[in-house]
Amino acid sequence: MNTVFRMMALFLMIGCFSACGDDEELPIPTLEVTYANLDGTWKLAEWNGEPLTTGTYCYITFERKSHTYKLYQKFDSMYARLITGTFEIEKDTYLGYVLSGTYDYGQGNWNNEYLVTDLLETGSMIWTVNGNKDDVSKYERCDKVPDEVIEEARTE
Repeated sequence: MNTVFRMMALFLMIGCFSACGDDEELPIPTLEVTYANLDGTWKLAEWNGEPLTTGTYCYITFERKSHTYKLYQKFDSMYARLITGTFEIEKDTYLGYVLSGTYDYGQGNWNNEYLVTDLLETGSMIWTVNGNKDDVSKYERCDKVPDEVIEEARTE
């Protein structure tokens, strides 16, 4: 009888310890920042934690094979613009994935390099200006640039 009570106590302890789990959230798996994973169209959804103001937008379409992009934006001007160029991804040992680019027509390099983080399978990524951790943009994947945005950029 004593053995039965010891076995029951042992099973009870095992049950109690196995029922306790960690309340820690598991990390969300991120994708490697590659040309293939950036390929497609992205919309700027948030800038510094805030949604864009009404009437502004920024769409960027990356072409992985040619390392080119098309940027449709009505963000820093009252007129819509189409900006094109090339982009590069570099993996830095200390910083992580760094995205940089140049503008077509001899307009030079992008003003900033961006640290790309949290590239998720669900279709979002974070860009942080290299050297300014307070300048953060969240992009979300979308099917395409809306036709009205393309038309607006053409007519301006």
